[in-house]
Amino acid sequence: MFENNVICKLLQIEYPIFQGGMAWIGTAELASAVSNAGGLGIIGAGHMPPELLRAEIQKCKGWTKKPFGVNVMLMSPYVKEVMQVVLEEKVPVVTTGAGNPGEYVPELKAIGSKVIPVVASVALAKRLVRSGADAVIAEGTESGGHIGEITTMALVPQVVDAVDVPVIAAGGIADARGVAAAFALGAKAVQMGSRFVMSEECIAHPNYKNLILKAKDRSTVVTGRTLGHPARVLHNKLTRKYQELEAAGAPAEELEKLGVGSLHRATHEGDVENGSVMIGEISGMLNDIKPVKTIIEDIVAGLPATIDAIREDLR
Repeated sequence: MFENNVICKLLQIEYPIFQGGMAWIGTAELASAVSNAGGLGIIGAGHMPPELLRAEIQKCKGWTKKPFGVNVMLMSPYVKEVMQVVLEEKVPVVTTGAGNPGEYVPELKAIGSKVIPVVASVALAKRLVRSGADAVIAEGTESGGHIGEITTMALVPQVVDAVDVPVIAAGGIADARGVAAAFALGAKAVQMGSRFVMSEECIAHPNYKNLILKAKDRSTVVTGRTLGHPARVLHNKLTRKYQELEAAGAPAEELEKLGVGSLHRATHEGDVENGSVMIGEISGMLNDIKPVKTIIEDIVAGLPATIDAIREDLR
């Protein structure tokens, strides 16, 4: 089906489906499963110390012989050391967030890595393409975790029109309908985070996944706008306290202190009331947990019928 897809050719993958690079839960287990199933698995470096990242990369290499990636958060205190590990391990694909990877692009390209930044605006997309990006991931505000302000529906076609490299759509995509919509907007691939959280291979704590299973269409909220680092999470005791402090004009230091360690508390310790349960708005339709291979196969199998239904409606 995707023999002529530009992203599949560029990255040597079977399906144009990326797994989002999620901190703490985008591990070698999940990344290798996605790559083995024909997509592009991505290890989320987050604030991971360099040697821990190296261990994850080496595990991933042991579990898959197919291409995989690493997502580098450019605001990490370890970013230079993390990039050195990526270079030494010759990671095939590098996605980036929270900044401009321009200074690292020449070295990454010298070892054959493909550089694909995540962008939340047209201006950033154009700047990063000028810096040498091979493609860009246009991520809408529907996404879980750290977000921009523009919706996927509005952002993707504007980025597609503004740059001359392939665009990957992200935000609010979890099934064949979302993939078909992304391609209709001009994207050449999709990136899904929330859908892969709800996979058997994702190491997120059962409490984390169970809370997502209970989510409805309006269960997520955005915190951190006053700090300039908005994040989409499920509403819980932590978000209520955070919103109260934000409304009261609490200083940035107090808000930042509240967030320290909150994601790990939820993903690993299972404290989903006092931890940060990052997930996208699509969580309201995530009502099952299944193997990565099944998730991808269901989407690919559902595409022809989805496209046929669109054709029928347009007759």
